Amino acid sequence: MNTMQQENGDNNNNTEKEQREAIRDTGELTLHGRIHLLTVIGEIEGHECLPNHSKTTKYEHVLPKLAAIENSPDIDGLLILLNTVGGDVEAGLAIAEMIASLSKPTVSLVLGGSHSIGVPIAVSTDYSFIVKTGTMVIHPVRMSGTVIGAPQTYDYFKQMQDRILGFISEHSHAGRERLEELMLDTGILTKDLGTILVGEEAVREGLINEVGGIGEAFRKLCALIQK
Repeated sequence: MNTMQQENGDNNNNTEKEQREAIRDTGELTLHGRIHLLTVIGEIEGHECLPNHSKTTKYEHVLPKLAAIENSPDIDGLLILLNTVGGDVEAGLAIAEMIASLSKPTVSLVLGGSHSIGVPIAVSTDYSFIVKTGTMVIHPVRMSGTVIGAPQTYDYFKQMQDRILGFISEHSHAGRERLEELMLDTGILTKDLGTILVGEEAVREGLINEVGGIGEAFRKLCALIQK
């Protein structure tokens, strides 16, 4: 009996150690009840590596994980926690498309903020929440560095912007024309274009389904799984 208890204790310690390592390395965890937790934090890293001191979400880590979640018989649902300033547009859209294509129930919760390309990720789930103080920033596509001032460059920006607007309007209750108004607003972001939506404002605009926290997000995901 003592030997069995010791083995159970060792197994529990190993499980806790694996969970701590998973949180430290990837910000991911499979919770009791067969729910997988995925965090999207800091800046979404694309084809170029960001400085080591930056908090990042690496799309080359997230995409295989999403494929594994879809293929795993041990995972019934996905909960995504977001607190991101945005980042690489192509990488962010790739993550959003992967989440939207999952056959398993998905719920997102915006904590702190889900800005820029974080908006498509937030709305890509089956149901979305935002805390009262959470923010979402919608603004035109921007690119740092040297940009050649040619018509083709502006066409490229417009095409990328259309892809983002199309995805957001398709996966939320926000209309495309209204999204363009918010994106090009000059009255909210000082000396810049765009709009900041806080908590209930994001719900009123149709981007997010409901104001709520982690408890509401868990209950909704469990209800979707039971269906």
